[in-house]
Amino acid sequence: MTLELAAAFPATYAEARERFVAQARHAGCEVESHVHPRLRGANGEALAIDGVLLGAADAEGLLVLSSGMHGVEGFAGSGCQVALMQDPLFADALARSATAVLFVHALNPYGFSHLRRANEDNVDINRNFRDFAAAPTANAAYAEVHRLVVPDTWPPPPENAQAIGAYVARHGMRQLQAAVSSGQAEFADGLFYAGRAPAWSNTVLRDALARHGSARKRLGWIDLHTGLGAWGQGEKILNGPNDARSLARARQWFGDDVTSMYDDSSSSALLTGASFHAAVQACPGVEFTGLTLEFGTQSYRDVFDALRAEQWLVNHPQTDDATRQSIKRRLRDAFYDERDVWKGMVYGQARTAVLQALRGLAAASTGSDSI
Repeated sequence: MTLELAAAFPATYAEARERFVAQARHAGCEVESHVHPRLRGANGEALAIDGVLLGAADAEGLLVLSSGMHGVEGFAGSGCQVALMQDPLFADALARSATAVLFVHALNPYGFSHLRRANEDNVDINRNFRDFAAAPTANAAYAEVHRLVVPDTWPPPPENAQAIGAYVARHGMRQLQAAVSSGQAEFADGLFYAGRAPAWSNTVLRDALARHGSARKRLGWIDLHTGLGAWGQGEKILNGPNDARSLARARQWFGDDVTSMYDDSSSSALLTGASFHAAVQACPGVEFTGLTLEFGTQSYRDVFDALRAEQWLVNHPQTDDATRQSIKRRLRDAFYDERDVWKGMVYGQARTAVLQALRGLAAASTGSDSI
């Protein structure tokens, strides 16, 4: 099979889903689809989280490769998943690893289709995996900046930029990023909102992890994201508990450049309600090694302002169509670079990480470091 890399990356969610399902069926795989119970896509299409299991179904090790947790970031993740199913190098490595791979496509299909990072309820899925029986931890830092980062008018007046500049001068850009992006449950009309109940995507993912992963001995997970870091570079961020053994294992699999949100080595802030909680809770006793692979697109400030503009748009639904389209296009560009060179860089690094994970899972099963 010829790997047609550029063609694997979609232009829309509907196209992404069509290509993913078609490629899976071409490979002889059954597609498990969870259709959204109440909403449709931007063009009236069905919205679904689709899953495909490849490799040895009863293997001791399972690798999960997920895309689209942050909606609009799904273009790159979907492209990598489709390309992998065409890639003979991946097929050969999978066959020799005696490992299973679960592709989870478009974890937030609403955001993917409607060009949102958040879901239909403005929830950031990767802040939604918390204990809802307990009161949420207050994010006082976000409360301080909420009306600055999500102003009442867009473009914001000069006074808004001055106020943000003054905040950065006092606290630094890193503190602003942490205040905004760590997650908050108080402002439903704000950025990085964690929600007040488990999102539909949350429940579907937990169920899939429990059914496919809980009987394994080892579980690996690579979650594909875009928007942070240097252009085209994939930062390897630990997606797991603050545990020295977990970090050591991730670095053994993926390299010493794996970063951590716990020690400030990552471009990511310290998150609350991150997705790894689903794997740890759904698969108790299973050795877990998780990685977020985050590909850079634009400068942090450009991505930040695209998110601010889009949140303002959601809060002002009567906005004229020209403004709406401009803001949506800006957000899409902030998380997806359509140039072939960027796609090639993204896929090359994603494929390498997948092969490294297969090697790590296989080595744990056989005591060998080769597959």
